Amino acid sequence: MEIKTKTKLRRINAAKITKAVRKLFIEANTVLGEDVVEALQQALSREESQTGKEVLQKIIENAGIARRKKMPICQDTGLAVVFVEMGQDIHIVGGELHAAIEEGVRQAYDEGYLRKSVCDPFTRKNTTDNLPAIIHVDIVAGSHLKIIAMPKGGGSENVSAAKMLTPSAGIDGIKKFVMDTVEAAGANPCPPIIVGVGIGGSLEQACVMAKRALLRPVGEQNRIDERLERIEKELYQSINNLGIGPAGLGGRVTALAVHIEMMPCHIASLPVAVNIQCHVARHKETTL
Repeated sequence: MEIKTKTKLRRINAAKITKAVRKLFIEANTVLGEDVVEALQQALSREESQTGKEVLQKIIENAGIARRKKMPICQDTGLAVVFVEMGQDIHIVGGELHAAIEEGVRQAYDEGYLRKSVCDPFTRKNTTDNLPAIIHVDIVAGSHLKIIAMPKGGGSENVSAAKMLTPSAGIDGIKKFVMDTVEAAGANPCPPIIVGVGIGGSLEQACVMAKRALLRPVGEQNRIDERLERIEKELYQSINNLGIGPAGLGGRVTALAVHIEMMPCHIASLPVAVNIQCHVARHKETTL
């Protein structure tokens, strides 16, 4: 016999979503997370290069000024990337989810005096409102709406990469691709960097995993898969042995962390994506 149950939907007004997104992007662009600041301070304590130490001191000082004066940490206030966890028992009233998010982005970049960096790929004409946003939505159990705002700068995004390796490349091939990508990036992504790696899935899913890996607290290692935790440690050591250093001026600290996410893939494929994040690792979240 089929048992029917009634689920009470939680109603969230679209205007509330817009208000939350506006606040998140302004805060993300002006207040650097405590995990990032702590990682930078730890980097300063172990950096051996005097020039590297001075760069790290300036980075930390800059983050403090931005927080106190409510000014952007970096002139590149980023492409607006949004990750959403939407409970299946949510009902949005007074508007539509994507439209509400994009209105929040528009307000943040306009009223928060954030640089609008989005343009037509061919004509390079600015869209004038930093739209469209890049929105990833996961439908999950429950009646909550979690929103993560992630402004992503162009300099670090430009040196990110994805590749379809052959299965025979294995772990060594993955490590080589990550190392080659970081070494080729050099000073361009404003090191010290955070390296997000996505392994498996499909081409586009590997890229999303790599970006999502950057949302993990800096230096928090993968606790789900011991293999990934081990590879994170190995890559972290290898990257810091490259000698690129803070701002690319040489030193011990090239990376603050390496974060890897993985999922199963097709038997004929081995997708790998590397998403590099500059030292301004910006993201803020809220749950409605």
